[in-house]
Amino acid sequence: MADPLPGNIALQLQLHPERFDPLVALAAWQRSLAASGAEPAAAEAHFIGRVRGVTAAGVPLEALELEHYPGMTEAQISRLAADCAQRHGLRAVRVDHRVGRVLPGEAIVLVAVTADRRGPTQRGGQELLEALKHEAPFWKREWSGGVGAWVEGNTAF
Repeated sequence: MADPLPGNIALQLQLHPERFDPLVALAAWQRSLAASGAEPAAAEAHFIGRVRGVTAAGVPLEALELEHYPGMTEAQISRLAADCAQRHGLRAVRVDHRVGRVLPGEAIVLVAVTADRRGPTQRGGQELLEALKHEAPFWKREWSGGVGAWVEGNTAF
């Protein structure tokens, strides 16, 4: 979905209950930016995160399960993106995030941002990624040996 943030910043946000290809999502975002007719931003930064193969305790991970509240999650991510965009002068933001059961090695998050300078672009993307990690309403459960354990201290709610 593409929504304008305050200040006319373009936001594309998608939660994926199934596996997604972050490079395909990134290419689609870049095509949509080019088709918008707006002057291209001078800088673009992206981050792709994948699920590690071990739990926080260091044992082999079978899967990571992410639960969320539809509607609430998207609204919070939109607020986080708007705040980062305003602070760093971002022109466009793309966030793709998995929900449900995610296997080791699978993409869990894509964050992509544009701005007119390299520094604000990199800082804005990094800040948004950290905000997603600590402030987005996702509840994570690590599965190992057929047993699920909730990850504590990862979500502010």
